[in-house]
This record gives sequence, structure tokens and C-alpha cells, in this order.
Amino acid sequence: MSGADGITIELVTTPTPHAAALLASLDRELAALYTSEQRHGLTLDALFAPHVRFFVARLGGEPAGCGGVGFYNGFAEVKRMYVRDGARGRGVARAILERIETAAREGGQALLRLETGAHQAAALRLYECAGFRRCPAFGDYAGMPPSAVATSVFLEKNL
Repeated sequence: MSGADGITIELVTTPTPHAAALLASLDRELAALYTSEQRHGLTLDALFAPHVRFFVARLGGEPAGCGGVGFYNGFAEVKRMYVRDGARGRGVARAILERIETAAREGGQALLRLETGAHQAAALRLYECAGFRRCPAFGDYAGMPPSAVATSVFLEKNL
């Protein structure tokens, strides 16, 4: 998918060096804000499981961000959304989220959920502006110890 704003979104089917670099940057940012117990992101290899679609966004041809969608019984879940610092504020995150929503709809899901961190103010604004609303913990998160989800914010959107 390509936009007039120079943003392209590519479905990635194997762990590429660009995907690995984006996730490493995301992990470094999250490690500075949350304990290891409070970080719930899928590993690079897990993002390429059959039930997950993973996308890399490019801005002017350069890798700028990524995000995925996992398909579960009754809902889809946003996975590992991230935009590099230098590309923020330029519509990359919104383009990735729109592609994830499209993939969820195409996969037959009517409900899209996500978990993000309480310290991710820009992400929370993006999701809330895109129509997501807070919800209780879901899936595996619901069974985690309270300390593991103490900084988690759970959101969902009907598609």
C-alpha cells in the first residue's frame, strides 16, 4: 500500500533486518520505561507465526515503523506498533494502524484490541483518536499477575 504522503506499508512475511532493527529500537525504548515483567511484546520470530500479519512502513523509502495484527478467537490484536523517533508526527503511525484495521477486517474480525503502556502518551492519543476505548484485560493478559499489567492500558475498537 502506498500513499501520496510518501508512506508505504509492506506486508513482511519473514524476519527481515529492517523488521529486526525496528523491534530492537522499540525494545530499547520500552526497557527504559517498564520492567521486563511489564513488557509483553511478541518476539521477532513469533511475529511471523501463521496467525499474525506484520507490516513495515517506509517514509521516503526508508524503514520508519512497523506493526502487526494477531488473529485470535473472536478478536484481532494490534502487535508491536512502533515508529522511529525521526518519523513521528508525519502520519506513519496512523497509516500503520489503518493497514492493521484493514487486515483485521479482511481476516473476518469485527473487534480489534490492544495492550499498550501507560507511559506511551502519544500512542494512547493515537488509539483514542482512532476510536479505541478502554476495556478490561483480555486473553492471556487477564490471567497475568497484577504486577505484570500494572502499567498496561487495554483498548478495543469495533470495526
